[in-house]
Amino acid sequence: MTAPAQSNSAKSAAPAVLRRPNRLYDGYVFDLDGTVYLGDALLPGAAEVIAQLRARGRRTVFLSNNPTRDPQMYADKLGALGIATPVADIVNPVVTVPRWLQAHHPGAGVLVIGEEPLKRALRAAGVRLTERPEEIDVVVASYDRTFSYRKLQIAFDALWQHRRARLITSNPDRYCPMPGGRGEPDAAAVVAAIEACTGVTCEANLGKPGAEMLETVVGMLGLSADRCVLVGDRMSTDIAMAMAAGMDSALVLTGETTPAMAAVLEPRDAPTWLLDRIDHLIPRPTTEADGRG
Repeated sequence: MTAPAQSNSAKSAAPAVLRRPNRLYDGYVFDLDGTVYLGDALLPGAAEVIAQLRARGRRTVFLSNNPTRDPQMYADKLGALGIATPVADIVNPVVTVPRWLQAHHPGAGVLVIGEEPLKRALRAAGVRLTERPEEIDVVVASYDRTFSYRKLQIAFDALWQHRRARLITSNPDRYCPMPGGRGEPDAAAVVAAIEACTGVTCEANLGKPGAEMLETVVGMLGLSADRCVLVGDRMSTDIAMAMAAGMDSALVLTGETTPAMAAVLEPRDAPTWLLDRIDHLIPRPTTEADGRG
C-alpha cells in the first residue's frame, strides 16, 4: 500500500524556527497531557525542568481541560511520575464548573452529561443535580465516554421542549489525544449533538481558553500576567488562553502541534517561544537570567 500523498502546504512548509526563552519567569503554568506527559509516560526532561524551576523559587501550577479526572487524581499521577504537586496547584473543569455554577446560577437544577469526577465535585459543592427535564436550569455538556441517546433526550427535553435551560460546556476540545497517535471524541462532540437537535447555542466554556479558567489560574499564581509564561501543546486552547491573559507562551512540539503546523503560523498567532522539548524552557546557559525578570 502506498503512503497517502502530502498536501501542497505540508510539502512546502519550511521547518519551524525554534525559539528558546532568554529569561526565567516568576510563574510557570503547565498544560499536562502532551506537554508534561503523554499517556502514562513523562515526556523527556519534564521532571528535571520542573525541579530546576522550583529550586530557583519559581511558582509552578498545572492545568488541564480533561474533566474525567479530579485534581487529586492528577496530583497522584504527577507524584507517581516523580513530580510531587499539591492538589491546590492543579486546576481543570472539575474545579471551574462548580465555581461558575455557584457564582452565576446558585440553586439551579443541573443536568450533567459527564463522568463521575465532575458529578462528585458538583455534589460536594452543593449543586443540585437532576435528570427531570422540567427541573433543569443548566445543561453541562462534558467529555463523557458513557454518552447515550437517553442523555441526549433529557437534554433535548430540557432545552427544546421546556425551553428553560441554558447550555454550557466543561471544555471546547474536539478530541482528547491518546498515545500512539490515537484520540477519543471529547466534549465538543457532545455539545454539537445537543446543538444540532435543539437549535440552542452553547453559552459558556469553562475550560481553556475560557475566562473562568483564566481567572482561576491567575488567582492561583498570585502574580501579574507579565511575570508568567504558559507552556502547552495546543494553539487553540493553551496558546489562545495565554494571549487572552496578556501572558507569554511557550508552545512545545510534543503533543498536538507538529513542526509543520508551527511553521505556517501567522506572526499574530505565534507563541512567544517555540520548543521541541519542555526542558528547553531553561535559558542557555542554565545560570543565565536567574534574577527576577
